[in-house]
Amino acid sequence: MTQTPTPMYLLSLEDGQNLTEDGDKDGLTLLREDEEFITAVKEVKGAAQNVTSSAGELTKTIVTNGPNIMLTLFSAMVSKEMRDDFDQRKQYYISDWTDAFRYKRQCIPAILFLYFACLAPVVSFGTIASQITEGAIGVIEFFLASGAAGMAYSVLSGQPMAFIAPTGLTLAFISGLFRFCTLRNIAFFPVYTWVGLWTGFFMTMLGVRGSSKFIKYCTRFTDEIFNGLLSFNFIYEACSSLRRNFLLADPLNLSMPFISLSIALGTCWSTMQIISLQTSIYFSQRIRKITKDFGPVAIIFAFSALNSMPWLKKFQVPTLVVPSKFQLAGGRKLLVPFMSASIQTRLLCALPALLLTSLCFMDQNISVRVVNNPDNKLKKGTAYNIDMVALGLITTVLSIFGLPWMCGATVQSMNHVKALTSMKFDEATKKVVVDEVVETRTTGFIIHALIAGTILVLPILRYVPIPVVSGVFLFLGRKLMTGNAFLRRIKDAFAEKKRLPPDHPMNVLGRKKMNIFTIIQILCLATLW
Repeated sequence: MTQTPTPMYLLSLEDGQNLTEDGDKDGLTLLREDEEFITAVKEVKGAAQNVTSSAGELTKTIVTNGPNIMLTLFSAMVSKEMRDDFDQRKQYYISDWTDAFRYKRQCIPAILFLYFACLAPVVSFGTIASQITEGAIGVIEFFLASGAAGMAYSVLSGQPMAFIAPTGLTLAFISGLFRFCTLRNIAFFPVYTWVGLWTGFFMTMLGVRGSSKFIKYCTRFTDEIFNGLLSFNFIYEACSSLRRNFLLADPLNLSMPFISLSIALGTCWSTMQIISLQTSIYFSQRIRKITKDFGPVAIIFAFSALNSMPWLKKFQVPTLVVPSKFQLAGGRKLLVPFMSASIQTRLLCALPALLLTSLCFMDQNISVRVVNNPDNKLKKGTAYNIDMVALGLITTVLSIFGLPWMCGATVQSMNHVKALTSMKFDEATKKVVVDEVVETRTTGFIIHALIAGTILVLPILRYVPIPVVSGVFLFLGRKLMTGNAFLRRIKDAFAEKKRLPPDHPMNVLGRKKMNIFTIIQILCLATLW
C-alpha cells in the first residue's frame, strides 16, 4: 500500500533536518535546506515563549498590584470632600440603628405620628399626578416609590434625619414632561426613564466629585426664606382643600363644608395643645412626655372615629380616595421598556435631565442644610455628598421602573427632627431649649416601610377624613414657623422698640435697617411663591 507523504506544514524542525541529511525526497530538497525558513521557525518559537512569559508576568502584576491600582483610580475619581463625609459618618453607622432601641418610648410614637404626616402628601400628590398624567402615574406608584425610596435613603444616606418624598418640584417637572411627550406624540415612559437615568448619573457624579461643598454659600438668609416658603405651602394646601369643599357644596346646604372646617381646625388645635403640654406646669414630667409623644396619633384616630359616627356620617365628609386593590396605573408592567427609545432620543434626554438635576441639587441640599442647622443641635455631623450620591442611585432605580422621582422633603425632615427632640426648661434663661435629639435611621426606615406596606391595607385608609389630613397640614405648617427669625421679624416690625430684648435686631441695627432686610426677604419669598 502506498504511504501518503506527510504535508510539509506538519513537519517539525528536526524532521526537516533529517530529510536534508537523507537527500532529496519528492522534490522537497530545496525547501528542507532553506536556512531562512528554519531561522523563521526558530524566531516564531522564541516569540511564542516570550509572549507566554509576558502573559504570566502581566497576570502576576495584576494579581499583586491590582487592588492598589484600583484604589488609586478610585481615589482619583472620588473627591476629598466625599471621602471626608464617609470618614465622618462611618463611625456612627451602627449607633444610627441601635439608638432607636434605647429610646423606644420616644421613637414609637414618633413613627406613628410621622407615618400619617408622610402619608398625606403621598396620597395628595398621587391623586394630583393621576390627573395631570391622564392616569399614567397614580397613587399606587407613589406608595411604592415613597416607601422603597425612603427605606433605601435611610440605609444609604449620610444624614438619616432627613427624608425624601414627592415634592411639588418633581410633580411639576413630571407634568411638563408628560405634556411635551403628548404634544410630540412620543411614548412617555421610555423618555421618562432616560431623563431619570441621566439625572441619576449627574447627581451621582456631583456627589462623588464633592460639589455639595458649594452649599456653604447658602446663609441663614436663604434658610429662613426656604423655611417660610414650605410653611406657607403646607398651610396653603390645607386651606385649598377646605375651600374646595365650599366650592363643590350645594349653596343651600353648607353643613358639610363647615363640619369639615371644624374637624380640620379641631385636629390642628388639639395637636398644638397636646404638644404644648410638654412645657406646661401640669402633671408630672413622665405624663407630659407620654402625652406629647402619643397625643397627635390619638387625635387622628379620635377624629377619624368621630367621623364614622352615624349622626356625623350622614353629612358625608370626604375621606381619602385610594384604589381598592394593588395595580399599577393603566395595568402596565413594572419594568419600563426603555430600550425601545432611539439612540437620538436617549441622548437628547440629557438636556431636560440637566434642568431636573439643577432643581434637585438645590432642593436636596437646602433641605438637608435645614436639618443640619446648628439650632437643632445634631451631634453626628454632616455628609452632603453621600446624601447626593444616595439620591442619585435611588433616582436611577425609580426611573427604570417608571416610578415617581423623590427629592429632599424639608417639612417631613424637620418634623422628624422635632419629633425625636427632647426639650427642657432652662431655669437660667427662662426659656425652653433643646435637651437632646435621637439621631437614628431606624425610625425613617420603619416609617417608609409602613408607607410601602399600606398598599396591603388600602381600604382602611378610606376611613380617614380629608379634613383630618388638612388639620395635620395646618399643624405642620404652623410648627415649621416656630423659630423662624424672618417670620418673627415681620411681627416685631410693629412692636415698640424699648419692649424688645437688647440683642434684638431692631435694637442692634435700628428699625429702618431691620425692616429693609425683612422686606428683601419678603420679596424673595413672593418670587419663589
